[in-house]
This record gives sequence, structure tokens and C-alpha cells, in this order.
Amino acid sequence: MEIIAITSFKGGTAKTSTCLHVGSALSLYHNKKVLLIDFDAQANLTTGLGFDPDEQDSMAVVLQGEKPIKEVILKTAIKNLDLVPADAWLERVEVTGALAADRYSHERLKQILKPLDYDYIFIDTPPSICWLTESSLIAANNSLICATPEFYSVKGLQRLSIFIDNIAQRHHLSVMGIALSFWYPRGKSNTDFQKVIESTFPGKLLKSKIRRDIAVSEATIYGQPVFKTAPKSRASQDYKALTLELLEKSKCKTALH
Repeated sequence: MEIIAITSFKGGTAKTSTCLHVGSALSLYHNKKVLLIDFDAQANLTTGLGFDPDEQDSMAVVLQGEKPIKEVILKTAIKNLDLVPADAWLERVEVTGALAADRYSHERLKQILKPLDYDYIFIDTPPSICWLTESSLIAANNSLICATPEFYSVKGLQRLSIFIDNIAQRHHLSVMGIALSFWYPRGKSNTDFQKVIESTFPGKLLKSKIRRDIAVSEATIYGQPVFKTAPKSRASQDYKALTLELLEKSKCKTALH
């Protein structure tokens, strides 16, 4: 079972869209059994799949020991794609109830996920370095980092690199790749941005880039991925290519072990 934390140091990097579409593509086109975990209190992944976060239990009740995880997993409209939704409680879950007194609370998510039976689990983390992000990285064996070809996004990768390295010293964690979104092929600073990424995460920049496409925003209105609402769009093509690249990386890693 591959557990991948999708991370970013800042908002606006298409982190949630990447989580939704890579997970959906694996289910739709590669017959994989996938669980998406919305671990961000903004709950954009939850609404992006057509659910109301105010009407669902999130991972918060599982972390607090009030419910087993199987009771909060939702079936989506896509075959073999399940979701653990988010809610506002997640934002302060680590300082409430059972977690507040647990000095090893960061380890709890990892233990919760161990018994599950999926090919892939993707955790959509908040766009910051916080308890939720740290718990996700500890639970994961890979991190997929999202960025945009912009100064603040690329500079934020350097701080994220230090954070991930610190966790990797204590837990089995590696960076699967850096996914660039809102890509404009003729951008004047593309080469410079890619050089900074290469110096921070050598060899990790993925070949597949996600071009800017209004079809992604429109798909959110319908609570479905672009593969369903705009199958011929640029975003649909790009996310299929990204998913295939990540799948190949996953296969190579498995073969090495």
C-alpha cells in the first residue's frame, strides 16, 4: 500500500486538484483502489467531490478515538475511489480531547491507516507546516510536492525541504516528485525556476506539467474531476500524463525493493 502525502508550503499551488485528479485517474484508468483523505480544515477536496463538509464526520473523530476509520469513509461517484472528508474541527484537533495529552499524537494517523486495504492512499495536507502536515508525512512513505512557477512558491520549497528532511531522519519517507501547476510553456522565468527546484530537490522535478485550465474550476461546481466534465480538456490530458508518470515511479520503487 502506497501512502502519499501531497504537500505545499503555500496555498494556490493546485495541491487539492492534484490530489483529486491523480486519485481519480488511478481509479478510472488504472483500476486501482484509492482512498483520498482530506486533512485540511478548508475541506476543498471534500467539496470538490460533491460532499458537504458540515454534514460529514472527518478524521478528527477517528484521531480522538470516537469512531473507527471505516465509519467515516465515504464512497464517491467514481468506482474504487473513497474519501475521508474534512471539517473545521481538524484545524485544532491536536489541542483537544485525547490528542492534547498524547506526547506521541503525531504517530496516531500512521497507526490508523495501517490496517486499511487500498493500493494508494493520498493525504491532502494544509498549505503550511503544522501538526496536520507533520502527521501526514509521518504516516506516508512518499511525499508529492506541489508548486507553481512563481517566486514565493519556489522559495517556499527550501523550507519544506528542511522540514521533510527532519522527518525522514526518523521515519521512512522520500520525495516522490515535484509537480508544477499553472504552467505556461513560454514563461520567461521557467528555466530559472526549474534550476532553483533542481538545486533544492535534485532529480525530483516531474516531466509532466499541469497547464492553467478553467475546466478545473468548472469541474468543482459539479463535484467531479475534469475527466468526467471535460475529458478533452488540457487539464484532463495533463493529469493523465502526471498520473502515468507517478505510477511508473511507484513501480520502479517497488521493483528496487
